[in-house]
Amino acid sequence: MNAAPADQIRLLDLQALDSKLDQLAHRRRTLPEHAEIDKAAADRAALKSLVVAAEAQQGDTARELTKAEQDVEQVRSRAARNQQRMDSGAVGSARDLENLQHENGSLAKRQADLEDVVLEVMERLESAQTRVTELTGRLEHADVVLNEATARRDASFAELDAESAKLTRDRETVAAVVPADLMKLYTRLREQQGGVGAARLFQRRCEGCRVEFAITDLNAIKAEPKDAVLRCENCGRILVRTAESGI
Repeated sequence: MNAAPADQIRLLDLQALDSKLDQLAHRRRTLPEHAEIDKAAADRAALKSLVVAAEAQQGDTARELTKAEQDVEQVRSRAARNQQRMDSGAVGSARDLENLQHENGSLAKRQADLEDVVLEVMERLESAQTRVTELTGRLEHADVVLNEATARRDASFAELDAESAKLTRDRETVAAVVPADLMKLYTRLREQQGGVGAARLFQRRCEGCRVEFAITDLNAIKAEPKDAVLRCENCGRILVRTAESGI
């Protein structure tokens, strides 16, 4: 393949732009904010699960307290009705009166036991409420951490994307004047050679693979026509000759 020396040198300009674009893409993929966001999202998800569980426990305990208080009220109401009957003189016999007095004694003990249950459930409910408040606060903080990391990532994205857009426009300008067959070869080699399709011959060395050429190889290169598109025998990349090639 042949191409004007100026077109070959343009490949170096194109390669420089492509390398910068690759570096920007790599920086975009490896921003530290990615790891921060992943960790913050995982922490938030774990806290959210704890909040849901704590709220469920709080709800269960609240219902348990309601039931315990209803039990106390039922016992208290029955004892009050019994006492009202006794106080009104409506009880017809001494035996019935004795039975009511005995029942009220049992109800008093039952009420005391149930009130102890209410106090115990109230303590558990207070603890559950404290737990929900604590976890909710931690979840809100996790939201702040996640949002801040996301904002930093997005700001970095915007900066990198703006730089990438400018480089892409510059690349399009250079690529537009490179002959199609030379461009096709460069593109294929770039894909095969880890992003570098053209390298400068600089002071007897290929800048693509860093191999220094022997004198006989340099003489062979020197003998090639200036418009010949050369390939490095070691790495296969397009080898571009410049005034600093040392030949």
